Amino acid sequence: MADVATLRGVKVMIIDDSNTIRRSAEIFLVQAGCQVVLAEDGFDALAKIADHQPDVIFCDIMMPRLDGYQTCALIKKNARFKSTPVIMLSSKDGLFDRARGRMVGSDQYLTKPFTKDSLLHTVAIFAPGQAS
Repeated sequence: MADVATLRGVKVMIIDDSNTIRRSAEIFLVQAGCQVVLAEDGFDALAKIADHQPDVIFCDIMMPRLDGYQTCALIKKNARFKSTPVIMLSSKDGLFDRARGRMVGSDQYLTKPFTKDSLLHTVAIFAPGQAS
């Protein structure tokens, strides 16, 4: 298991149209010492990303206006953020969804509902200085 103590100060963005998902992720991450930036959809995220420069981004797939695939593709097309890890969040755990996420540049796929451990473990894998 990744060392959660290493998460202190890691800046994590959660992009999800569900207030419940955003809040629960925020609680788990803040308890672990992370800084959290919340966005309720892709447009909101794209507006905040340059200001906050998150270390790790979690992005829901099913969102209004701009879905997670489009949001991830736009983040990865930006030279400044293309190396920022984007983890897709979805209640669907199909092979097609995972493959489509990879095609737009996502680094990982986390199925909802996620546990505190799975969320923190995923952050620890991608946090700066943690990647192998």
